[in-house]
Amino acid sequence: MQFMQVNKALIDSLGVANTLRFLQQLGVGYGDYTQERHQWLDPLSLDDFRNYVRGKQEDAR
Repeated sequence: MQFMQVNKALIDSLGVANTLRFLQQLGVGYGDYTQERHQWLDPLSLDDFRNYVRGKQEDAR
């Protein structure tokens, strides 16, 4: 029942063609994003993050 309500809301908002396009792009992922995120974020310190942000700010100038 809930699935049908979601589909109806999407179709009402986006139309049939755009709903199909959205559902095709949505797709089903794989892996464990949370675990993978920890693998690349945990080694970073707060200073690493600050330096990254400062570098981006300088690049924008």
